[in-house]
Amino acid sequence: MLNFDDDAGMAKVPVLGLQPGQGFMPGSPASVLGDKPRVATPSAMRRIRVDDKRIINGGTDVNQLVPFKYNWAWDKYLAACANHWMPQEVSMSRDIALWKDPNGLTEDERRLVTRNLGFFVTADSLAANNIVLGTYRHITAPECRQYLLRQAFEEAIHTHAYQYIVESLGLDEGEVFNAYQEIASIRDKDEFLIPFIDTLTDPNFKTGTLENDQKLLRSLIVFACLMEGMFFYVGFTQILALGRQNKMTGAAEQYQYILRDESMHCNFGIDLINQIKMENPDLWTPAFREGIQELVKQAVELEYRYAEDTMPRGVLGLNAPMFKEYLRYIANRRCQQIGVEVLYPGATNPFPWMSEMTDLKKERNFFETRVIEYQTGGALSWE
Repeated sequence: MLNFDDDAGMAKVPVLGLQPGQGFMPGSPASVLGDKPRVATPSAMRRIRVDDKRIINGGTDVNQLVPFKYNWAWDKYLAACANHWMPQEVSMSRDIALWKDPNGLTEDERRLVTRNLGFFVTADSLAANNIVLGTYRHITAPECRQYLLRQAFEEAIHTHAYQYIVESLGLDEGEVFNAYQEIASIRDKDEFLIPFIDTLTDPNFKTGTLENDQKLLRSLIVFACLMEGMFFYVGFTQILALGRQNKMTGAAEQYQYILRDESMHCNFGIDLINQIKMENPDLWTPAFREGIQELVKQAVELEYRYAEDTMPRGVLGLNAPMFKEYLRYIANRRCQQIGVEVLYPGATNPFPWMSEMTDLKKERNFFETRVIEYQTGGALSWE
């Protein structure tokens, strides 16, 4: 039986040549920044103990997954693997026929679909780059890193899904894939995110000081709570509303899978944020919280402008003012989840059916080919 607390004989065993540094684990704050280190430094000659591990600024070997400390991260990794899916599993035949039918969709509905895809075809690439080139480098808990690797793969699947929809419908790929540069309401959302991506992906950025640790925490909040937790929700609601009216059902099914994944990404990010707060309470200052509130307000305004752009007139029983209330409701939830005072007291959810969409156990595939509560073979129970 493995004993991770047994130090016997360890002094005679040479330590692996994987010292802190780019590629293996975040660099030592003390050596890089010259400031008083905010990092735990257990002896390199004894085995890792659970109490030694930290989300950021940890001194343990990031290559050693066990012993587990953050079981919630490992559980989310396992759940994500059990819910694996691929875009090609979903038939697009009905969507193609509907799209080609001159009377199949209104002009407003077509605009909604193309604008939607214009944002999403690059949004998940931004998220993946932020994880792989930024966040992953600065997280020192291997359980959390394991989930981040899975999350990055899921972002790739989502980008694949949007490309699959674009290709299936025969859309102008140049127009759709350049929308993030050419459509103001999409470009503005991306430009809001870019500075936070640049912070984490800067090769010279290192954690270990109060200022930089707050920068990291702020960027994590922006991506978990505002990008994945807010910027995606107008688009999700629109396409799923089409599916509820038996339109674009293949695209809607894929969006439903993506919504499930993104909900887990958001929840993982919130758990990560709250764990960092617990381990580093000095980061959570009144000024920092006020700054987060301002970012939330900006995100609500940007996403509302996007709703107005995608729906200049009412469509599918939806209109932009409904989304203003919805975004305020979501913003309040995100604030509550990370311990920030709510900004819009009394905001309510005008789309209660969206809450059910995150629980795919309650839904069936539009084509009755299989239940949406999909699990890979290794996770199925045959009893």
